[in-house]
Amino acid sequence: MIDGVLILEPKIFSDERGFFVETYNAARYGAAGVPALFVQDNLSCSKKGVVRGLHFQSPPFAQGKLVQVVRGSVFDVAVDIREGSPTFGKYVSVELSAENHRQFFIPAGFAHGFMALEDDTLFQYKCTNVYAPDHDGGIRYDDPDIGIVWPSIPPLVSEKDLLHPYLSDAPLVFSFDTTSL
Repeated sequence: MIDGVLILEPKIFSDERGFFVETYNAARYGAAGVPALFVQDNLSCSKKGVVRGLHFQSPPFAQGKLVQVVRGSVFDVAVDIREGSPTFGKYVSVELSAENHRQFFIPAGFAHGFMALEDDTLFQYKCTNVYAPDHDGGIRYDDPDIGIVWPSIPPLVSEKDLLHPYLSDAPLVFSFDTTSL
């Protein structure tokens, strides 16, 4: 695991009628290490094999994200892109699904992406900053230096995402804060 990246397992209350999950509570999530005030929510729908990412926003519009799957499942990835970090270029991955109700917190300073494992996957996320197109950035999802082991599903990737640079060629916009160690 990389410091700051969190996999959360919300409590699920289920019976013969269905289930209930509290998907966010500022006090409870803050105590778990999600140091965020969220200002924007997003929802995407993807076909099986769609890869979205690896995306980030540069300062001052950097975003932390709390992500979850409402329908279907994804292979989700966070890559450390903080210059000087001992885990620079390393990644954390997790499977998120409507069945397991897991959530993934990706702090600012990480590139984020996912692959849909099922058709019509609904992916929901909360952001700590608003979308700012002029600060939109990305890293190639298949960067060999990062070495993400994606599921063996033929990837469907947008032209925009295929044009992202490899990490070694990307401008470094985040630095690692060693004062918090």
